Amino acid sequence: MKMGGLVEQAILDAAQALETRDQELADQVRNNDKTIDQLEELLNEEAARVIALRAPTAVDLRVILSVMRISANLERIGDLAKNLAKRNAILMSMPSINGAASQLRRMARDVQIMLKDALDAYIQRDEALARDVIDRDIDIDQMYNTLFREFLTFMLEDPRNITPCMHLHFIAKNVERMGDHVTSIAEQVVFLVTGDKPEEARQKEDVTSSDARLSTTS
Repeated sequence: MKMGGLVEQAILDAAQALETRDQELADQVRNNDKTIDQLEELLNEEAARVIALRAPTAVDLRVILSVMRISANLERIGDLAKNLAKRNAILMSMPSINGAASQLRRMARDVQIMLKDALDAYIQRDEALARDVIDRDIDIDQMYNTLFREFLTFMLEDPRNITPCMHLHFIAKNVERMGDHVTSIAEQVVFLVTGDKPEEARQKEDVTSSDARLSTTS
């Protein structure tokens, strides 16, 4: 939970730094990622020790496996937040794209709320809440699709927007990927509670690949 709290804060701070062009806050996100990495290493070491000394089975083994998988997803989300912070310095030297930073911050906020709920579901062993988090990832995908199309429009309208829009697109994709990792955490909660992964493959709503082909051919 300590690791999860740090990751939640990294998401919010990275998005705020982008919107306010706060390089000091962006640097703080990058520096704090080291602590997140250290916590993952600590969790993996402890999990390995428990497996070696206690040979857990059944529910106990599921707990250990879920901890390892959840910590790996948290570490990856932290890396993605750090990637957002890295692009802040680049975007500060470029003209802003109207409304883009605030939309990205809202998207990041939704992902942070999903993460909070996924961690709450883990603590409470709440399968229903975990499944609700899984379903909400579709909303993140749709927000990403909307931003992708807006960035294409800005680039077509003015070639000077191409470079900043490309950086903003990479940021949006990183936030969308955060949502995927949060969904994986929620799936681990379902596994922990039931012993099974969610029955149906999760439908992705990312249609940007086809949009990119259409824009290229046109």
